[in-house]
Amino acid sequence: MALRASDIFDALKKKNYSPVYFFYGEEPFYIDELTGYIEKNVLDDASKEFNQSVVYGLDVTARDVVDLSHRFPMMGNYQLVIVKEAQNIQNFDALLAYFEKPLESTILVINYKYRKLDKRKMLYKKLSKSKEVVLFESTRVYDNKVPAWISERVHLLGHTITPKSEMMLAEYLGTDLARINNELNKLAINLQPGQAITEDLIERYIGISKDFNVFELQNALGKRDIYHALRIIQYFEANPKQNPLQMVNVLLYAFFMKVLLYHQLKNESKNTIASKIGVSPYFVDGYRRAAQNYSPDKIKEIISGIRQLDLKSKGLGATDTSSYGPLTEWMFKTISN
Repeated sequence: MALRASDIFDALKKKNYSPVYFFYGEEPFYIDELTGYIEKNVLDDASKEFNQSVVYGLDVTARDVVDLSHRFPMMGNYQLVIVKEAQNIQNFDALLAYFEKPLESTILVINYKYRKLDKRKMLYKKLSKSKEVVLFESTRVYDNKVPAWISERVHLLGHTITPKSEMMLAEYLGTDLARINNELNKLAINLQPGQAITEDLIERYIGISKDFNVFELQNALGKRDIYHALRIIQYFEANPKQNPLQMVNVLLYAFFMKVLLYHQLKNESKNTIASKIGVSPYFVDGYRRAAQNYSPDKIKEIISGIRQLDLKSKGLGATDTSSYGPLTEWMFKTISN
């Protein structure tokens, strides 16, 4: 079974250390978080001066890393060697021999970001079989998993969050986990212990309008509410940096794809639908309402229209890529017909 970041944190907090930590993957958040925890907490301040080395992949060779790792600690039990951005090391496979027989008094941390390891190659096979290596892949969190990730992080901060607030943050911040985490930390500073995160607090401390956001636009479209949808688009046009056209198009596309999927699942239970669509059960009624208002054929036409909007926002077939006019026209056509 693959290790979770929480498993590694638990072991580190108990001071159960391994000779080698190899953190890799396409999502840098956990790689940096784990590396940062080790850098801050494994050695005390007095030991760090003599026994902690932090180097970067562009500045060292594989041989340099091996030489650093073969040193013995001074006046302490461990020396700590951290290699950040290790994906930039040339001739990386030259580290294989060290991984097979690491020095027990060295804790070597390999921070290998933005890339997967080829599981067919010797490097992965050696690392995955070694009892001396903690191998952790930080996988990308996809759009439909972000609200649950937000809920988990909020819980770790000692708070709760409303389902609508989860969705507001997920829609606005996307899949950048570091950015989401920073915003949650900023928010938590202003909260009382155990206080729930609500839409009002998000608007106050993060700046996402609780009334004029993509989530509310989706609701308005689902209800065929022209007046509310128009007001939201007008707000977007007045605040384009917070609501860039390309982001709006992507999120509208995802919404209507889920409505189309709902048509295929409408006879399932609410929890089953929520799981397969990738939303909280709290929001299933919104998709049910949208599915009642738009037939599958109509949704396919809508999705085609969103693709055209996306092309125009990228400069294909439009002279002004920043204009919200095409979005407004599409909205009227979508709701009126």
